[in-house]
Amino acid sequence: MAANNNSSSNNEIESTDQVGIRIEAATNTDDLTDAFGSVGTSSTSTSTSTAYKQSHFGSGAIGQLASNGYSSSGYHKHVAKMVTERHAAEYNMRHKNRGMAIIFNHEHFDVPTLKSRAGTNVDCENLSRVLKQLDFDVSVYKDYRYQEIMSTIKYAASQDHTHNDCILVAILSHGEMGYIYAKDTQYKLDNIWSHFTANHCPTLAGKPKLFFIQACQGDRLDTGVTMQRGRTETDGDSSMSYKIPIHADFLIAYSTIPGFYSWRNTTRGSWFMQSLCAELAANGKRMDILTLLTFVCQRVAVDFESCTPDTPEMHQQKQIPCITTMLTRILLFSDKEKSPAGRN
Repeated sequence: MAANNNSSSNNEIESTDQVGIRIEAATNTDDLTDAFGSVGTSSTSTSTSTAYKQSHFGSGAIGQLASNGYSSSGYHKHVAKMVTERHAAEYNMRHKNRGMAIIFNHEHFDVPTLKSRAGTNVDCENLSRVLKQLDFDVSVYKDYRYQEIMSTIKYAASQDHTHNDCILVAILSHGEMGYIYAKDTQYKLDNIWSHFTANHCPTLAGKPKLFFIQACQGDRLDTGVTMQRGRTETDGDSSMSYKIPIHADFLIAYSTIPGFYSWRNTTRGSWFMQSLCAELAANGKRMDILTLLTFVCQRVAVDFESCTPDTPEMHQQKQIPCITTMLTRILLFSDKEKSPAGRN
């Protein structure tokens, strides 16, 4: 649940960063969090089994995949079309289409303890715009219930992605450690991305599968550390075919690290989505995705700080995104050829 802030400011200070995007400073008093629960209240307790799994595997992307019983026992021969040479440095982004971009935007909830997420529509509109500029086929789904989300994901995974470069899924919602909220209930994130593993969706095998998650991952706060200047300063051979792991080529970008709040401004949107959209707009076709996300992390870490003076324990807090990558090559959204026939 987002922490409320009733203060307002009529003299917001804004600065311009290196690519001309306005970044809010600490006088904007409309900052909220995307957590379930409130400050000083623990998240819902997990079962003994869940706690055991999390203690061994963690509750992040990799931990969730491991704890859900994905095993190598049994032999199943899965075959998919090779879309990139074995030791190619970059992903093949020369297919006819960029691919699907699915955005689940959650503003209102049926769960009584979850408050509406003011500012999320700004995030959704900005993200949709920049993804279209990168040639994605964007679909937005507003306030979907869990079963509606799963139906949408299963349908997307069942499609033929042969002529697509990749797939992207963004989820904007409330969350807690290891879980995210649909309109009506919570669910684990691996319920989404597990449908796109190479064995389940062979036409995306060897292609990037990107997930952007704007949600809290807990209720801890990051007070930050003040940085001050010191008193002194000084200046093989490729084979015809090859096998890949079924979980290869995933990237999951979380707005915050496990256990911590994720902040959202009620008028400008979340810190993470503001930063991600700014970088995609300025550098989406110039920088590879991991370099770009490094600068997203820099924006969030350096340019944002919560301003909630009426709630001192939430005031002047910081945030850092968390990137989990299983990518095996450089990913760059190069320009699409505009020829009628396109290219496979």
